[in-house]
Amino acid sequence: MDDVKIGEILLPGDEETQERQERQVRSKFWPTLKRAVRYIPFSRDLAAAYFCAMDPQTPTRVRGVLFAALGYFVLPLDFLPDIFAVVGFTDDIAVLMAAFRMIQSHIKDSHYQSADEALSNEGVTDGKPDPAAAPAGR
Repeated sequence: MDDVKIGEILLPGDEETQERQERQVRSKFWPTLKRAVRYIPFSRDLAAAYFCAMDPQTPTRVRGVLFAALGYFVLPLDFLPDIFAVVGFTDDIAVLMAAFRMIQSHIKDSHYQSADEALSNEGVTDGKPDPAAAPAGR
């Protein structure tokens, strides 16, 4: 994938686009991550990015970039279909790594703590975090 295509994917979009992407990410992120976790070496960063995107204290533009990247991750049809296991996630990885470089300073320790809890299956039901088990401050 070239930088131009990644740049187009990571455009934060307008408010309506962000809301659509947020709904899509909320509904599909955890099932997709569960399928991909063994193929993606940075699952913890990916989960932390999810919690950063859901954090209302994260700046709108950063949330938009994250929703765009996470939305691309959860899309069933993308540049390389994810059914091809390791190879299928390479385009997702490229997009996600570009997004992480852009917004890395906005991912807080609390986002990583939430990611660790979700990935260790504490507070996770049906592949989605249990809001009742969410750490204080979120």
